[in-house]
Amino acid sequence: MSAHEAYSGRATLSFLVLVLSVPRGLAFSVAGQVNTCEANGSVYYVGEWYFLDSDHCTQCECTAEGSACARTECTSLPAACIHVSHYPTDCCPRCERIGCEYRGDVYELGENFQPSECEQCTCDSDGIARCLVADCAPPPCVNPVYQKGKCCPECREGPNCYTDGTRTRVIPGGEPVWVDSCTKCRCHDGQEAGYWEGNRVAICARVRNCTPEEGH
Repeated sequence: MSAHEAYSGRATLSFLVLVLSVPRGLAFSVAGQVNTCEANGSVYYVGEWYFLDSDHCTQCECTAEGSACARTECTSLPAACIHVSHYPTDCCPRCERIGCEYRGDVYELGENFQPSECEQCTCDSDGIARCLVADCAPPPCVNPVYQKGKCCPECREGPNCYTDGTRTRVIPGGEPVWVDSCTKCRCHDGQEAGYWEGNRVAICARVRNCTPEEGH
């Protein structure tokens, strides 16, 4: 073996030893290019993708020119979303359920429901419950009764009113009634709701120069 051949063999062997003895994780740079990228306290190789720990909406790729990153824009949640979840590892919030929430209860989109006897509601597509409320006319009596399952009160005994401001005596409506031997009163008959609204006292007429009989 010549001296030149022996020198070449030693040079090749030295280069192999140098390559094999390079610590793992050390990057080589060739003509301005890199083989690794550092982020999140870790090292990524060219071609690897990763999300930033500080912003889960930003995803990066390790390239030969360095990290190339792009941020994800979250889409708007549905208008009818009533349950939103935020997970620590997710970029965008999640809609877990859509519908309408009304007085603590949840209804499906398009569902009709009756939360009370006087309300009729619909869960609209925008997540808002829209209701129609019954407008009850004033009952033509002084002792209306509310029945289960019905919205407006009813006069079980028919139209009536009080004979005077003391509101101690009630007479039926329609026909005149002698409340004593000298006084005749007439209560509304239920057909005069506009006139009697808010007024529950009869119209009375007293006979002139009349003395009520005892016991009346």
